[in-house]
Amino acid sequence: MTHSAAVENHPLLPRIEQALDTIRPYLAADGGNVRVLDITDDMTLQLELLGACGTCPMSPMTLKAGVEESVKKAVPEIRAVEAINSTPMAEQPAGQTGHPVSPAPVPTPQF
Repeated sequence: MTHSAAVENHPLLPRIEQALDTIRPYLAADGGNVRVLDITDDMTLQLELLGACGTCPMSPMTLKAGVEESVKKAVPEIRAVEAINSTPMAEQPAGQTGHPVSPAPVPTPQF
């Protein structure tokens, strides 16, 4: 993975990448990935969501329950994880709102 110059020499980066590598296969299975953009002074890890992760309606949940949990467990110095390019639920494509809608019932043909 390529990193910005600001984060390339950060002492926590190898541990963060190792933690991310444990979940990347799951992200890749759905056509996504993450890239480290920055580690702020207040120890917030900023990520870019790549591929399908950028517009997936489950990305906010994956980020909190999967990515953030894995990183904070392996690197307790990190206080928060945020995606810089995540699409808010209200702006999801094709009218997706994060709440599944039951399909309309299919009428039974009358013979």
